[in-house]
Amino acid sequence: MTGPVLIACAGFLIGVLWMDLMFDSNADTDIAATAAYYHRATTTSQPRGALIAGAMVVLLASLGVEAFRGHSPGWLLAASAALAGIPILLALARTVPAAVRLGHRSDDLPEQLRLARGIRRDHRLCLVGMAAFLALWLFAGLR
Repeated sequence: MTGPVLIACAGFLIGVLWMDLMFDSNADTDIAATAAYYHRATTTSQPRGALIAGAMVVLLASLGVEAFRGHSPGWLLAASAALAGIPILLALARTVPAAVRLGHRSDDLPEQLRLARGIRRDHRLCLVGMAAFLALWLFAGLR
């Protein structure tokens, strides 16, 4: 049964997002601390990045298994794919590259603040998507 795996992956990713948002919220007052966090999170603290990417892969693979088995309603799978897929694609395409760039602090201060605010916006969107995904699977599991 993939439901518990989906729930565990979503819960893990929500925890990561929550931690990131704690640092994002300080960016306007302490950009150096936020940049240092993202430098550690994206560059020097392996295997953190691999664990996060692994959770994303396992979540998407579990959704694929669930679709292949055909035990879940199509609406649940479609909604799940959007609620998890959009945040994962956003993270890969925009958030992580911006966090790496912010962590290197090679840009001027206004650009660092722009990057940090964009990362915060992305994390909020991802948190909403993953929380909705988690709620959907928790509700589906109760039925």
